[in-house]
Amino acid sequence: MSETPSNTLQYRFDGPEEAPVLILGPSLGTTWHMWDRQVPELAEQWRVFRFDLPGHGGAPAYPAGSVADLTRRLLATLDALGVQRFGYAGCALGGAIGAELALRHPERLASLVLIASSPRFGTADEFRQRGVIVRTNGLDPIARTAPEHWFTGGFAAAQPAITEWAVQMVRTTDPGCYIAACEALAAFDVQAELGRIGVPTLVLVGSEDRVTGPAEARTLVAGIPDARLAVVPGASHLVPVEQPAAVRDLLAHHFSTAWHPGYDVATGQMAAIAAPPVKPVLPAPTRMAPVAEIAPAVRPLEPAGRSDLYDTGIKIRREVLGDAHVDRALASADDFSGDFQEFITRYAWGEIWDRPGLDRRSRSCVTLTALVAGGHLEELALHTRAALRNGLTPGEIKEVLLQAAVYCGVPAANSAFKVAQRVIREETTPQQ
Repeated sequence: MSETPSNTLQYRFDGPEEAPVLILGPSLGTTWHMWDRQVPELAEQWRVFRFDLPGHGGAPAYPAGSVADLTRRLLATLDALGVQRFGYAGCALGGAIGAELALRHPERLASLVLIASSPRFGTADEFRQRGVIVRTNGLDPIARTAPEHWFTGGFAAAQPAITEWAVQMVRTTDPGCYIAACEALAAFDVQAELGRIGVPTLVLVGSEDRVTGPAEARTLVAGIPDARLAVVPGASHLVPVEQPAAVRDLLAHHFSTAWHPGYDVATGQMAAIAAPPVKPVLPAPTRMAPVAEIAPAVRPLEPAGRSDLYDTGIKIRREVLGDAHVDRALASADDFSGDFQEFITRYAWGEIWDRPGLDRRSRSCVTLTALVAGGHLEELALHTRAALRNGLTPGEIKEVLLQAAVYCGVPAANSAFKVAQRVIREETTPQQ
């Protein structure tokens, strides 16, 4: 176990000290133990480095609200250890860290494996609502449903000990760090940048993954210039746990063929990192998943940017109100209302909500009070949802409405309580 200040990560090493370093990154809600069954054989050839996300696996609870922040902490940890270049394999959120490494720090990365990953994980609204549920109910509802999202039904039924391990792994995660990680995934989107990933990449996915499945994997392969796809039959989202031998063999094959073996022990550097682009055909032992090749696809061009205020405003508006609401508002705009939509995006969201004098929690309190005073119940429903996303608890929203009852009038607060109660029930009830 390692010492972990707030800017680094908890980690462990396995394998010979003189070997090249191979990093294995975890998924949200898991610990480095998700890789236990791959490590013994991988550590015969590589110096295997595993890490825990903040607040996971007993790691210190210093929340990280972006994938970039998690990546910086990983690099700070490696810098302190003198590790400069490495291979990297990451699952889900760990895969997002791998993509961030490839895009922002390509000089550090020798070869890459993205497992159960996506250029964008679901919608921002989904992850922000998950944060609301955890803030209101704790992690138990998420923990109890983890096995059905992570494993196939047959595996979960046949492996009750592993299923219970998965539940306890989530249940013992720090809630604040879990919520911050949800925010990190909500903001993560590298689809327009995939073409800049220059290292040899294996994209690995379980055939039964309903979280980030084969469709997302094919998007990655289509966008990354030197990428290959491996689909593991009979596996769901946490494929390294469900099919450990297949994943181990695929990792060993990829890093052995896409990572040049010219490693200089004296300098700790790779003499050459990537072999010329090839399309290897994997051998077909029964325990290894088949590999499918797909051709690169044409990626859409990025939309042209607007003014800085509009760009800032639309970002904050989406983060606070949710993508679904903003998409509906913009889609309904026409020649009559379009200028108004642009005005409120620039002025309300790009100027006022972006001012540094108040945080978003405080701005939500002010907004809820103003809406009660004005009797704007439709907007109150919208901003009750926004307040939950901004970190207010149902108890704190109740206190805001009680305060408003004194200064805005009991009838206005009575109507507000009915609206807020309905929204809070909708937003904080765990999805089955």
